[in-house]
Amino acid sequence: MDLKTFVIIFGTVFLAELGDKTQLATLLFAADKKHGAAWVFLAAATALVATTAIGVAAGSLLASYVNTRHLTIVAGIGFIAIGAWTPWGALR
Repeated sequence: MDLKTFVIIFGTVFLAELGDKTQLATLLFAADKKHGAAWVFLAAATALVATTAIGVAAGSLLASYVNTRHLTIVAGIGFIAIGAWTPWGALR
């Protein structure tokens, strides 16, 4: 893998993770003085690595059976549906 690919993947995932519920949960754990910041970081980082590994494994397996173009289309439709559903639920 070249540096450009790494930067694109890193930037995309980094921006997607900013401000999401995982980051907010981690923030709340770190704010609770019962938990040490180092343990919160270690646990959260390990969880993110594990979920990323599952995503990579699932994507690699799916790509063996399904055209990646079709996967991209389905993922895009899913993101659009979630994006439309979020304000719809808030406005109801």
